[in-house]
Amino acid sequence: MLRPEDIIKRPIALTEKAARLREENKVVFEVDLGANKIQIRQAVEELFGVKVTDVNTLVQRGKPRRLGRRVMNRRNWKKAIVTLREGDSIQFFDESEE
Repeated sequence: MLRPEDIIKRPIALTEKAARLREENKVVFEVDLGANKIQIRQAVEELFGVKVTDVNTLVQRGKPRRLGRRVMNRRNWKKAIVTLREGDSIQFFDESEE
């Protein structure tokens, strides 16, 4: 049984697409490859205390990388785009303007 801390690996907040999605009240996470949408929903609700309305997932295939003469692939990883209820938000960084 996976714990919520094992399901949600890290937020993906520093990409342009993730910044655009935040305007639509969506948050992007890297999640465990074996986790399903129901487990991701429960983990986000438990860890961050928000209400999730929708979860979309996709598997990012590993890119080929050279190591000397050999070409090896990076590992595959799963991305989850989580839609939050209107009014809920998750703050990863201090986004207050000073």
